[in-house]
Amino acid sequence: MFLGHFGVALGAKTQQPRVSLGTLFLAAQLADLVWPTLLLLGVERVNIVPHATAANVLDFVHYPFTHSLLGEMVGGLLLGLIYWLVRRNAKGALLVGLLVPSHWLLDLVVHQPDLPLFPGASPLLGWGLWNHLAITQVVEFALLGTGLWLYVRRTRARNGVGRYGLLGLMVFLVLSHLASIFSPPPASVALIGWGGQLLWLPVLLAYWVDRNREAAAGAPATGETRPAFAPSIS
Repeated sequence: MFLGHFGVALGAKTQQPRVSLGTLFLAAQLADLVWPTLLLLGVERVNIVPHATAANVLDFVHYPFTHSLLGEMVGGLLLGLIYWLVRRNAKGALLVGLLVPSHWLLDLVVHQPDLPLFPGASPLLGWGLWNHLAITQVVEFALLGTGLWLYVRRTRARNGVGRYGLLGLMVFLVLSHLASIFSPPPASVALIGWGGQLLWLPVLLAYWVDRNREAAAGAPATGETRPAFAPSIS
């Protein structure tokens, strides 16, 4: 799952408009943001297996910290606590905290049975939708489209950055997703680890775009647009 995580984050903005879209992206993709670094450190492992599934070439061997349900629940608790300490917004902190393990629930739909419940001798779960490429794309794009529709419905651009920046962000996400499907297999696990650092880019772009949008007429005011976990960008 890739686009679907961002779709959920876009839709979540309607529940707590004061939380920056960048923070919501960070929460929804926390597992995949940390995972490449743990790959490079050798803490978690993946194998490159051409045609591992119809949708990707990765065999996820060992990732109990970033992609176990317990690990993501702990990550959500910590990130939600940090957000509350910085912003003193309890409802926003709850949403941020819940978005982190939402990653595991969405991955459960598409992954092979490789998702642990907890580090250690855990059963491995996964419903295997990645074995059906066309259906996977329907789910991915439906989640992104629904989330984007909700976000655009509740916010409006204040300037060109808010309008065209959002368009550019969506194009970047879609092209990245398509590249992961149709590009040749990566040459090495190290390349996956270094390339995975690019996933921070849409998080930073989301902070920038969201600062240049505001609540649409009839929608609750955003109140806060300054990022909680990134430098001010204007």
